[in-house]
Amino acid sequence: MKTASARHILVNDESKCLDLKEQIVSGKSTFEEVARDQSLCPSGVKGGDLGTFTQGQMVPEFDKVVFNDEVGVVHGPVQTQFGYHLLEITERD
Repeated sequence: MKTASARHILVNDESKCLDLKEQIVSGKSTFEEVARDQSLCPSGVKGGDLGTFTQGQMVPEFDKVVFNDEVGVVHGPVQTQFGYHLLEITERD
């Protein structure tokens, strides 16, 4: 079974998600800083770190990105029933 490690930032609104992505991509802030300051998910206190998980453990929209897109890049906004996410895949086998 495939496994991956990722971190994410969860917010309520797509435009805020895009603004935060720009801050990270431009180098104004790190992913971890933005996660700690802005994420609505409890993982925010750990810089958005979700640890290692298997394919199928997360919601489908999340899985699709984590198990198919480029590692080490900030992806998103990805909309789920929880809100809008920025995702960074840190490892995948």
